[in-house]
Amino acid sequence: MADDDVTERFRAYLREHDLPITSPRLVIADLMLHASGHLSAEDVALQLREKGSKVGLATVYRTIDLLVDSGLVMERDFSEGFRRFETARDVPQHYHLTCLECGHVEEFQDERIVKITANVAAAHGFKHARHRLVVHGTCAACQRAATPNARSSS
Repeated sequence: MADDDVTERFRAYLREHDLPITSPRLVIADLMLHASGHLSAEDVALQLREKGSKVGLATVYRTIDLLVDSGLVMERDFSEGFRRFETARDVPQHYHLTCLECGHVEEFQDERIVKITANVAAAHGFKHARHRLVVHGTCAACQRAATPNARSSS
């Protein structure tokens, strides 16, 4: 989907719900819809401030909620005590590994998980709609940092 298309989809969502198409909403949407990572509302506000925009944090939160409601942005919870968000456009089904030490989030794909969840749902009489998987643990870099150097004990 072209970038202009996704922006127009947000404008259309606002029109369909009789919501004003304001400059702050469009600036926030532009940043969120073109982001490559998992942003928090505070990340969005900070990036906007760095670009010279004076959009308030409350406006950021409200606009992110609209983006989630529109289906253009997905909410993620990595057990950090706050929500993160990522664009939903053209994103294949993927999962997340999140480091409990440094907070690093790594995405991965595995078709076997899709099949397993569909089979489990069917076995229990559920019609599978969607699923989410987040694996919490310690990333390789934090594991290396925590392992004492064997030569230092000699």
